Amino acid sequence: MSRDKMPALIVGSPDAGQRSPVRAATPADAESIVRMRSEYILSEPWSEEWIQRCTTELVPRLSASGDARAFVIDAPDGSMAACALGLIHPVLPAPAYPKGLAARVHAVATCPDFRRRGYARAVLTALVEQLHTEHVTLFELHASEEAAPLYRDLGFSSSAALMRMTRTEAPASVSEPSAVRGLPGGSEGPGWMPPEVYAETVLKATCFACVYFTDEDDRPLQLHSVYSPAHPWQLVGGTMDPGERPFGTAVRECREETGQTVPGPPRLLATVYGLPGAQWPYSTLGLVFDGGRLTAEQIRNITLDPREHDEARVLPLAEWEALMPPRDFARLSAVAEARRTGVAAYFDAWDWGTE
Repeated sequence: MSRDKMPALIVGSPDAGQRSPVRAATPADAESIVRMRSEYILSEPWSEEWIQRCTTELVPRLSASGDARAFVIDAPDGSMAACALGLIHPVLPAPAYPKGLAARVHAVATCPDFRRRGYARAVLTALVEQLHTEHVTLFELHASEEAAPLYRDLGFSSSAALMRMTRTEAPASVSEPSAVRGLPGGSEGPGWMPPEVYAETVLKATCFACVYFTDEDDRPLQLHSVYSPAHPWQLVGGTMDPGERPFGTAVRECREETGQTVPGPPRLLATVYGLPGAQWPYSTLGLVFDGGRLTAEQIRNITLDPREHDEARVLPLAEWEALMPPRDFARLSAVAEARRTGVAAYFDAWDWGTE
């Protein structure tokens, strides 16, 4: 069953006689779920910085291709009254879980004003039932004494054979990537670092894809931004969505921003790289594809998204220089030269700097 088509469940409210729907969470619910966990589950609530970091992590995981599943109940004022969040992960298969899929119930929380109404049971039940439809048959969670009866009612059992052991810091001998065996530079290191820990030590980057169009006289086409005075004129394109490949991003962004379809197959003109800076904490990596030459009629038929751009303009390359920051014009020039020569450009000065 698709998560987008799951019906809402209805739970009763014993004290008020009201009915509240349980619905599948979407990426838009990520921040509310993180705040619920911080405020009502953790022994010490997180700082705002950690709430935002965790939200950024959870958003793509709640998408259709992500590994997180969550169900929520909305309060009458639109806030979140209750939530249950589970994270799916692969394990070696066994007779009790033949598909090799397990889930950790990461959070079950209810706002104090809505407790004793069966909300926690409702969202957790919906979560477990959905995971079962996805062939997840091994579940684990950490239960408080207060919540243990609810979990037992839903089939969870404690195990005296297991000891809970936790380590939150990597040993000093493997704190650097060079100490990781089996990973680049780590053949001589004294220890091994789990992949998820090592992943936190490597470069983080966001990716984008653009399309370079010209008119039939090879004059570059750009769009005027309504939201970025620092970069007023832009190529058609944007940031990759989770699960997309670069050319797919270029095709989607072109359709959304201009109403035009990018002709295939993909022809790469340039690779663009930028270091992080004050405005954005990650590096950026982008690919610029050739969109070809547009006829005058095609240019007239461009349909702009007014939330992003208010003008499409075609000018000779030299005339763009006065309208753009030097770095933006340098990138445009490199792309134009790649089109002219047939040699893909490498532009690695797209840094965020101190903007």
